[in-house]
Amino acid sequence: MAGSYRVTVREGARVSHERFASFDGALDAVEERGRELSRGARAKPVDTKVLGRWEPRQQVAARLQLGRRGGVDIRGDGSAEAYTGWLRRRLVEQQDDESPYDALRRVLGS
Repeated sequence: MAGSYRVTVREGARVSHERFASFDGALDAVEERGRELSRGARAKPVDTKVLGRWEPRQQVAARLQLGRRGGVDIRGDGSAEAYTGWLRRRLVEQQDDESPYDALRRVLGS
């Protein structure tokens, strides 16, 4: 096995996987790719007849997952939110001047 930490990136219909030997390496990759995806996120509002209007901030443009432990959602407006869990994702609250990536490191590293 090439590594023990798997990072999955979902961007629209595209899905990619990468393995890393260290937890820190996997988190670094999540941050690097997440910042790249944030710069390119440009969703438009979506109107649905049944569910109403979805603003770019409400849309997930990309999702970066670190195994089943957690990850980062890139929103349609380019913002990012860290979460823990897999099936039941829980938002990670950022503290002070923390980035979503720092918040994810803090919570998963403890």
